[in-house]
Amino acid sequence: METHNTTSPMQFILLGFLHHTNEHTFFLALIWLALVTAVSGNTLLLVLIQVDSSLHTPMYFFLGQLAFMDMCQTLTVVPKMSADFLTPGNRISPVGCGVQIFLSLTMGGAECLLLAVMAYDRYVAICNPLQYPILLSRRACMGLAAGVWIGAAADALMHSVYTMHLPYCGSKDIEQFFCEIQSLLKLSCSDTSQYETLVIVIAIVVLLMPASIILASYTRILSMVPRMKSTKGKQKARATCSSHLTVVGLFYGSGVFMYMKPNDPHSPEQDKIAPVFYIIVTPVLNPLIYSLRNRDVLGALRKLVGKYRVLQQN
Repeated sequence: METHNTTSPMQFILLGFLHHTNEHTFFLALIWLALVTAVSGNTLLLVLIQVDSSLHTPMYFFLGQLAFMDMCQTLTVVPKMSADFLTPGNRISPVGCGVQIFLSLTMGGAECLLLAVMAYDRYVAICNPLQYPILLSRRACMGLAAGVWIGAAADALMHSVYTMHLPYCGSKDIEQFFCEIQSLLKLSCSDTSQYETLVIVIAIVVLLMPASIILASYTRILSMVPRMKSTKGKQKARATCSSHLTVVGLFYGSGVFMYMKPNDPHSPEQDKIAPVFYIIVTPVLNPLIYSLRNRDVLGALRKLVGKYRVLQQN
């Protein structure tokens, strides 16, 4: 049996992409501004969905799930990345690394599956409105949400446990600003080619199967919109669909680049671009996209602000 001169890694070192220069200090400030914006925007969206009865519908239930996932994804990575910039060492324990892989994969996988569920929700609402209360009942919504979380968590647990049980020898420097599978596989002294193929296959299933549902749903929706008699209904359908498709494009664009790219050479800087989009940029843009293009959300926000002003006057 082949053996390797391995040592149990006490700590990994995250090399990150920020250095102690004026430009990178300014960039860190922008990242923290993005973090505050993402957390504030998604928290506000969650509050509006909770307190406004007009938003107690399946569409906004799933939108609330998306907001929660975006917040968790950002909070999983950005605080640690910022601490690494402020303090020397950039070290992370194997347990901490495994937890970060599990959480980031869970949120990413759950968002991928949830976007397909949201597309199905819009398909039923627009193309089969009479069946909507039955097909998307509260029980059905809870079941779909549970399936999304359980499926994503199971996939993430498998990857995180397997990755952290690989033998590591030599360098423990991770060419990334957070723990992720591809960067760790480069450090393993075992043959990971079969597992890398498995990662690509699972990525195809997790990314392309929901993408197929989304594509089929919105193809059907867009064919139905011109047949609607109500001009207001057409405008609302187009606004909702365009918002969702924008979010889908942002998420899938970065996901495909990150997990389904061919094995051609990439510089470490290139490999760090895609995570910035789905960990930092997307959570900032999602609540803005859904709120600025959604009259129901804007109406709920105006009502909440009005109530706050009345309370202040009293």
